[in-house]
Amino acid sequence: MDLQPLIPLAVGVLVVAAVALLFLAVGRKGEGRAAERLDVLVGRNVRKESSADLLLKQALQEADKRSFLDRLTPEAFNLTRVFEQADVNIKPSALFGIALGLAAVGAALSVWAVNLYVAPVGGVLCFSVPWLWLYAKRAGRLKKFAAQLSDAMELVARALRAGHSLAAGMHVVAEEMPPPVSKEFARVYEEQNLGIPLEEALKGMCDRVPNLDLKFFVTSVAIQRQTGGDLAEILDRIGHVIRERFKILGQVKALTAEGRLSGVVLIALPIGLFLMMLHMKPDYVEALWKDPMGVKMSIGATVLMLIGAYAIKKIVDIKV
Repeated sequence: MDLQPLIPLAVGVLVVAAVALLFLAVGRKGEGRAAERLDVLVGRNVRKESSADLLLKQALQEADKRSFLDRLTPEAFNLTRVFEQADVNIKPSALFGIALGLAAVGAALSVWAVNLYVAPVGGVLCFSVPWLWLYAKRAGRLKKFAAQLSDAMELVARALRAGHSLAAGMHVVAEEMPPPVSKEFARVYEEQNLGIPLEEALKGMCDRVPNLDLKFFVTSVAIQRQTGGDLAEILDRIGHVIRERFKILGQVKALTAEGRLSGVVLIALPIGLFLMMLHMKPDYVEALWKDPMGVKMSIGATVLMLIGAYAIKKIVDIKV
């Protein structure tokens, strides 16, 4: 029986299933954003996360850890912490299911467009797309938090000079500043209202947000509560250091822009040339996966490209 006519039908079914999974995963998030915008337009106060909301969110995360798809993921990766750092409204099990669906779609498209030998490559590439999106969301949120931290430090210092307590200063940050820094400080404020010691709540924020400047802030607060001192002056100095670091980091990025662009071109050029030849003359590149020597050359070229990309990244990634 010839199964060739059934391949496009199978690909279409898989694509529809993947689109449905994506719609179910992110549809509610869009509705929530629309509701928040309507509340702002009509002048209604946007609802803050209360203590009960925090407890309910943690309970749901603990319950989701026991799901079947989460048991398939390696224990070495703390997916709950990564999702918490990315602040995405999707469960780890749901994203894992979407990744499996996209992997099936990628493998089917590879079989239909090229041949069976390319199916694992297409499946792996499509499987990695949701995780790359998660990593980009996490990196963007952590970067935005680092950019807002200096203003938060100065705001807390002004609240301390005005006679407020440290917890009240954090509440001011939660009320006046935009997310993500407002959400993290609001969580610390709610946790200490629930009876958790302030040092433990701040340590939990450090675990959720891996930022060196934030660790300086938490350490200075812990030392000041034990030995005393002018915490407002310390926070001002930390904010000044953060601003100077961002200024130097901008200069470093400007100086290393050429090297980063060269790395992108050197990595994308072989891949683009391979895809162009695969479209224009497929029989010319078939030897890369049909001939044993071609397979060895493909593996060697991939390994050398990864080594070159890592070397370029280490050269242009200067710590400030």
